[in-house]
Amino acid sequence: MKYHIEKGGARSAYLQLYEHLRRDVVSGAYPNGSKLPSKRQMAEDAGVSLVTVEHAYAILCDEGYLESRERSGYYVAYRAGDCFPGADAAARTQPEARAAESEFPFSVLARTMRRVLSDRGEGLLVKSPNNGCAALRQAIADYLARSRGIRVKPSQIVIGSGAEYLYGLIVQLLGRDRVYAVEDPSYEKIRRVYQANGVTVEPLRLGADGVRTDELTRARATVLHVTPFHSFPSGVTASAGKRAEYIRWADARGGWIVEDDFDSEFTLSSKAEDTVFSLSPERSVIYLNTFSKTVAPSIRVGYMVLPPTLLADFERAVGFYSCTVPLFEQYVLAELLRSGDFERHLNRVRRKRRREG
Repeated sequence: MKYHIEKGGARSAYLQLYEHLRRDVVSGAYPNGSKLPSKRQMAEDAGVSLVTVEHAYAILCDEGYLESRERSGYYVAYRAGDCFPGADAAARTQPEARAAESEFPFSVLARTMRRVLSDRGEGLLVKSPNNGCAALRQAIADYLARSRGIRVKPSQIVIGSGAEYLYGLIVQLLGRDRVYAVEDPSYEKIRRVYQANGVTVEPLRLGADGVRTDELTRARATVLHVTPFHSFPSGVTASAGKRAEYIRWADARGGWIVEDDFDSEFTLSSKAEDTVFSLSPERSVIYLNTFSKTVAPSIRVGYMVLPPTLLADFERAVGFYSCTVPLFEQYVLAELLRSGDFERHLNRVRRKRRREG
């Protein structure tokens, strides 16, 4: 197939090629099991370098759309109805040996804090808007658009003091009469926070590529809490087909997905993993992330992105809560995002981890 790659455009050539190929794989233009053109042939057809094709193919392999077969080439691994009912989670998992600290340079953080104190002055002493200050919500919206492919309005973003606080808001928003499913195994505190909020929690066993299909089918739950990238402690990353399956599961039972995206920004790929939210931005996914891992554990600031269909219900159910994050911390994070220091830090960590292998 011929692809038009805009040279010198805002998006890198390898990302443009990646997006063309991903679209054609998902649409079935390249069906499951079919072989893609060789890297050299694709480079000639698209008018790009061999390195560009290698980079695009590598990302598609990382995300589960393609698989590389030694001395044979690249084949489509994505299926719209992927199911792996008998898969063993241990088959593809690897222990996460990374340090917990984010390695964010203290000098940059201190400089940003001084700048915010100087620029904002006594304005830092006023009460924050309930959903978080406009500067941080706008900065997060801009960051998500350029780095994660998530395009939302700042009004869809809610700031809170860490993921655990936001889990509680989600329960109050969606209701305690629902059953909430979690991955098995999963980070123990997720289950405990939900139970502390008075809801029934249903564990669903993981397979090699995410929650097993037979577990999803038998589940009573209408809320599914997943960590699609490097689920802790198993290390399982949901495949492209599995992420699409989560969306179909939620749509079929009028349910919701809580996407806990705690680790994907440190992926070894130069492109961040696709999110479940980006597959269904208008309907059934609530996206969560925090700055505790990417900046410092002491930064107890998280955010969630609501689909438009939940905004009115959120305002009615819990919109009256005051924001639990001081304005000073919000403005510091907004400045880190606005200045590019946050993304430069992520890129430094990714490069270091790739070198360490």
